[in-house]
Amino acid sequence: MIGLLQRVTSAAVEVEGREIARIGPGLLVLVAVERDDTSDEAGRLLDRLLNYRVFADAEDRMNLSVQDVNGGLLLVPQFTLAADTKKGLRPGFSTAAPPEQGKRLFEELLVIARQRFPGVQAGPFGAHMQVSIVNDGPVTFWIQAPRHVA
Repeated sequence: MIGLLQRVTSAAVEVEGREIARIGPGLLVLVAVERDDTSDEAGRLLDRLLNYRVFADAEDRMNLSVQDVNGGLLLVPQFTLAADTKKGLRPGFSTAAPPEQGKRLFEELLVIARQRFPGVQAGPFGAHMQVSIVNDGPVTFWIQAPRHVA
């Protein structure tokens, strides 16, 4: 599971001209589900997102998490992050999860996120969205949930 984390001063999602989600300072995370992902990866990705230290402390060092600063968290499904772009001029999506699996795992991520962190907002899976962000920094990180190896 992939998360493209962006520290923002604000972010919003519109669908069909209607705003459905908005946060102030916090994290906007674009989320992609890969073919081999399971519920375990959803939990591990959430752990990383909630604890990743990208906010400044008193010494202006990135030492605080979104939980530490009580920031907003906006999760937006974006399957194109799982694209294979290694060759050619058109992305391939063989590594992305099929829509049913992607929707199920994104919704699992959303459920556990809302249980662990108040005020989580989200874009709807499969919808055509307009996502507005004011990236703060800019600060952007590509995070992958490590796969559990037995």
